[in-house]
Amino acid sequence: MKITYLLTWGDAMGGTEAAAFSQAAALADRHEVEILSVLRTEDTPFFALDPRVPMRYLIDARRPVQQPVRTAGLEPEVCEALSRAPSELVPAGWESAFNQLSDIELRYALPRLRTDVLVSTTPALMSLITRLAPPDAVTVGQEHRISELRGPSAGPLLSCAPQLDALIVPTEPTRSWFAESLGDAAPHLEAIPNAVPAGFQPRSSLDGRTILVACRLVPEKQVDHAIVAFSRLSAVHPGWTLRICGDGPDMTRLRALADAQELHNRVEFLGTVPTMSEEWAKASVCLLPSHTEAFGRVLTEAFAAGVPAVSYDCPTGPAEVIRHGVDGLLAPADDVDGLAVALDKLMGDDELRHEMGQAALQGLTRFSVEDITARWEGLYTDLVEYPPADRARSRAERAARHAAATARRGMVFRSLPWEQTRSQVPNMSSEEARLLRLHPDLVRSGGRLAGVRDDLMPVDALRANLDLIVDALDAAGVPYALLRDEGPRHRVMVTADVREAALAALAEAHADAPVYVHPLKPRGGLPQSVLASMAAGLADISGVRVHRPWITPGRTLRYGADYAADLEFWTWDEDLTGYVGPQQTDIGDRIPLEAMRPGVLCVRNREYATYEPFTRHLVHDVQFPIDAVFTWVDGGDPKWRKRLESALEESGRSASESVDAAEEYRFTNSDELRYALRSIAMFAPWIRRIHLVTDDQVPAWLNTAHPRIVVVSHRQLFGGRGALPTFNSHAIETQLHHIEGLSEQFLYFNDDFFLGRPLRPGKFFHPDGTAMFFPSPTTIPFGAPSPDEPAYLAAAKRNRALLERTFDRSLTHGFRHAPYALRRSVLAEIDERFPDEVAATAASRLRAHTDIAIPSSLHHHYAYLTGRAVPGTLSYAHVDVGDREQHLLLTQLLTARSHDAFCVTDSAPHTVPRPEQTRMIRAFLRGYFPLAAPWERPDTPDADAR
Repeated sequence: MKITYLLTWGDAMGGTEAAAFSQAAALADRHEVEILSVLRTEDTPFFALDPRVPMRYLIDARRPVQQPVRTAGLEPEVCEALSRAPSELVPAGWESAFNQLSDIELRYALPRLRTDVLVSTTPALMSLITRLAPPDAVTVGQEHRISELRGPSAGPLLSCAPQLDALIVPTEPTRSWFAESLGDAAPHLEAIPNAVPAGFQPRSSLDGRTILVACRLVPEKQVDHAIVAFSRLSAVHPGWTLRICGDGPDMTRLRALADAQELHNRVEFLGTVPTMSEEWAKASVCLLPSHTEAFGRVLTEAFAAGVPAVSYDCPTGPAEVIRHGVDGLLAPADDVDGLAVALDKLMGDDELRHEMGQAALQGLTRFSVEDITARWEGLYTDLVEYPPADRARSRAERAARHAAATARRGMVFRSLPWEQTRSQVPNMSSEEARLLRLHPDLVRSGGRLAGVRDDLMPVDALRANLDLIVDALDAAGVPYALLRDEGPRHRVMVTADVREAALAALAEAHADAPVYVHPLKPRGGLPQSVLASMAAGLADISGVRVHRPWITPGRTLRYGADYAADLEFWTWDEDLTGYVGPQQTDIGDRIPLEAMRPGVLCVRNREYATYEPFTRHLVHDVQFPIDAVFTWVDGGDPKWRKRLESALEESGRSASESVDAAEEYRFTNSDELRYALRSIAMFAPWIRRIHLVTDDQVPAWLNTAHPRIVVVSHRQLFGGRGALPTFNSHAIETQLHHIEGLSEQFLYFNDDFFLGRPLRPGKFFHPDGTAMFFPSPTTIPFGAPSPDEPAYLAAAKRNRALLERTFDRSLTHGFRHAPYALRRSVLAEIDERFPDEVAATAASRLRAHTDIAIPSSLHHHYAYLTGRAVPGTLSYAHVDVGDREQHLLLTQLLTARSHDAFCVTDSAPHTVPRPEQTRMIRAFLRGYFPLAAPWERPDTPDADAR
């Protein structure tokens, strides 16, 4: 059998290249194996290549002008022109190294390959083999990173995978994500880990007192966490050194951090090291502080030298290799304190370090070259034996299923199939099996047993987990107090003297329920999450994090540990004559005995015991009412469109003209309003009322009788001012302060603005009522407004002129397309101060370059210059689904759910037809906001469900 591995850079230093070289060498005993590299950038490959495995290149990129390696007869000037032209086969977002010269060579070489199995090693190369591979060759895609969290380079993963014969990933969570996302369009999916390095590996004595970090120095590797954790232990363990192998853009910043921690003589930066096996032989502990790892190949390299490891328990990778408490220690993800505790344990206990090092060596049989190679060989053999005609038919059928699914509903979106931490605790499997027998309706999701619900809002999930703690304590008669802080998670304290009773209460109350308990700041063996029924055995910890997992039927929203509640054990401080907690609350981390007077806090209509100081109104509490305002139009309404056409005709324009005032995308309805309102229901339940401003249009699904919904017609809003009917959002926005009953502070939404996670009012307003705005990096060009530029730019320039005239200040930037925090009194003052400009905009029935833009721009500048607004920070994303390269951003938004707000919008079609844009938006929004808001009529299903 002949096997060809396709690489982008065969001579590069990277995990992908190392894995391909290792597999090729292991298979060369019984098969003909070659490596085909698109580019050659070095005279000698970084990794040694088995002499039995030839490597061919397509493009020689070692010189200023790229040239084909084959004798192609192309003049240098032709090669230069082609190498400067962007690739037509591979978008730059997928891989920027390709160009039109590589297109030509790939189109020439791949169809002419004489091979049985063609293996791609990146998503971009996957897209190439699905189009250019010889018709009889088996096509296998290998993925060496976390597919779920890839950036733009993930573009081909879901779209091209159905056309492969097999897709192989390093871990089971990633395999599960592909299986859920692709459904019956998935090719053969399998999780095959990397093998340990072949050949002799020198062993470490573990006596060198060296912690070794080996990785590329980029932000996601979080080497700064390693330096900070080591700094906290340097005085306790004076003989130890932290060595960092690798290079990258973070080098300068990391050196400065080490100097700032006064560790310049104890943190060594070695740069790129060609023989890492020698470095591992000098190390005593392997440290992996990454935020994400696809597998953690560095761990198997360390284990081959008998070096135990400490790592964050990040979503995939480390927990597949490290057996917690056996050959290494896992710390909670992104918890530097936990990382330091784990390091301290291995640094301070020579006997434990040697025991774990020996276990690391013995445990490598799980990743032996022989076993992993046998899996690859078996896979390739089975695929090759499948008749070529049947393979081609299966690929076509899978591609058809995938196309049909995306044609109906756009991209398929799924939440991540894992939690931040997974347990490796004895008896967990048997306990979970018992619970599955008791509750057959449970499903396994994210490494946990989860219930399935479609009616649990985030705030209800947060309170439900609070009740798991409180109900158990109440039943056992254990006194508690509910704490307050700025985070969404609820916190409950008990005094340390009743810790055992509190844990026993949790165990008894939830003995037969899928409730999980995670230790907080463990100081001993760093135990991992357990079921609540096993909680009584936990010791030497500062508290536990408690949650019951839930997932929606569509598997796109999971309530996991992020929605847990904390039970904290507060310890007695004799000097304070009171109790000290493990972390800060709204009133600090300590409370005197004299202040521990009983009080009551109310959460979602339920009262909880607390201490009196937590019931006070604090200076940082936002206590004033906050409303939301939406302006909305249904561009598909025939009556409304007839009014628009009349207005266009009166103005001398036509609906077919591509003018800013009447661009079709501005009025397209993809049901965004439903989901924008859902985002408020899910993530900002503190909003008092929602005012919907429309031209006598109401969505069929909206229950206008709901007490939190107020529909405002343009006639009510304008009250005789301006000109109606109007199709100009700038004009409508001049009148927002006239809404009857509107709160002084309010949020203004376009219908394509969405909240992305639970937020507090303080994200938008300070407690004294000061509004916050969120500047954009987009600059406003200087110069006079022009009819030839978009109306929003012309309006910003007119805003600039007003500010210069009034304050002698000039604006330079716009603002994020995110909810605008506004003050009604500021809008009224702008109306009074600039009456002519406001009146002219209000009378403009179509967008025009003579408009001003008030809530999206002028308000923020005016309020800032008059002391009523300040800059704020907002985690934000903007996705234009008219740009196909941005579609993968939707998957990232859904999987991470880490943005405060985002804007998803369509645009004038470029590469994406209008119907596809609409399907894409609806599919994504249904996935992100699957829970119906209380103001939706129950008999009106989502558009995609009809």
